[in-house]
Amino acid sequence: MTRSLMVRPTLATIDAAGHANMVQLVQLRWLAVAGQLATILLTQAYFQIRLPMVAMLGVLSGLVLLNAASLALLRSIGPITNGALFGALLLDVAALTAQLYLSGGATNPFVSLFLLQVVLGSVLLDRWSSWMLVAATSIAFALLTAFYRPITLPPTIDRSLFELHVQGMWVCFALVAVLLVLFVSRINANLRLQDIRLAAVQRQAVEEEHIVRIGMLASGAAHELGTPLSSLAVILGDWRHVDAIAHDPDLVRDVEVMQAEIQRCKAIVTSILMSSGDPRGEEAAATTVRHLFTRIVADWSKARDFKPVRYDDRFGVDVPIASDVVLQQAVFNLLDNAAEVSPGGFDVMLSREDDMLVLTVRDQGPGFAPEQLDNLGKPYNSRKGELGRGLGLYLVGNVARKLGGTLEARNAATGAEVTIRLPLAAIRLGSKVDVR
Repeated sequence: MTRSLMVRPTLATIDAAGHANMVQLVQLRWLAVAGQLATILLTQAYFQIRLPMVAMLGVLSGLVLLNAASLALLRSIGPITNGALFGALLLDVAALTAQLYLSGGATNPFVSLFLLQVVLGSVLLDRWSSWMLVAATSIAFALLTAFYRPITLPPTIDRSLFELHVQGMWVCFALVAVLLVLFVSRINANLRLQDIRLAAVQRQAVEEEHIVRIGMLASGAAHELGTPLSSLAVILGDWRHVDAIAHDPDLVRDVEVMQAEIQRCKAIVTSILMSSGDPRGEEAAATTVRHLFTRIVADWSKARDFKPVRYDDRFGVDVPIASDVVLQQAVFNLLDNAAEVSPGGFDVMLSREDDMLVLTVRDQGPGFAPEQLDNLGKPYNSRKGELGRGLGLYLVGNVARKLGGTLEARNAATGAEVTIRLPLAAIRLGSKVDVR
């Protein structure tokens, strides 16, 4: 079972509702064009009722052009605004009014199609524009009661005009009912999708706020730890010159171990200050993909004194990138997690998929619990009950999201497998992306 945390930027979802609503209008307009064309041809050929064919087909041509303009708007970069939807619906009302004027006005049973426009407006538009559409359809209906071209029945029709009107009303009712069911069902699906996207954005905002709090706490702690670590380094340096210690090899080794651990702590503090934008941090250095990840794995293995790391470089042609300390720390978190559950060793594979960098860490541990995979990307998601555990993958996922990448986790045949995919464009040398 695989779980993927899609952590691509969500800015593209802002205009999703307007875009989807315009798509619905385009689809309904195609149905309207087909239905009107079929009705006109049936009336002319079967009932032999003479209609102003040139004018009515001209209105249909206008609807086709309107759909072409709507499709062009959908392909544009700009957002689909309420004004654009309102204008499109007003043009639909104008086209329907023209067709009804040419075919009996308010006596035409299809005059009830105005209600469909009102329903569309109430669902798609803001409140003020919905009421404007109600006013427009009401005025159009009122004008059609006085101004229209009457329909003259041929002598071959033995039914009365009223009987034909009732039959037309039934056809209109069925048509409106079918269109409303189709439209409302699709709109509900769009609204559910929009709710899902909104919930994802809200969850991401909460997680980012949590990350900010962690970063502020870590930055503050780093500043506070700088002075005592420096003091301890000076004291240990002095101890090495004390006769009682200098002549005892065991004590000398202990002092050296303590000095190495202090240097490691100072390096961690420096990394935190760099990632938080502290002026004492250094700018990201120029490097390459292969050099960076080979160094990260080597540095991690040396710092943790963890030898059984099997590193497989399948990246291919090297690419110049910027060495960012936050990305390095994210990889460190992945390796720390693997070493914790797989002390006998684990595999690290660097590869490339098109324009994506792929880093996979496969351990020999017990794997992920089902609830961990279901909650991938959430903080404190750990099978251990200890307070504060389960932040490693959470931090890795946020780094990947900032870079426009993905984090995936699954249980392999033996152990677990975690994969991060990052677009090379986001970490390429000269990129403006900031992962802090």
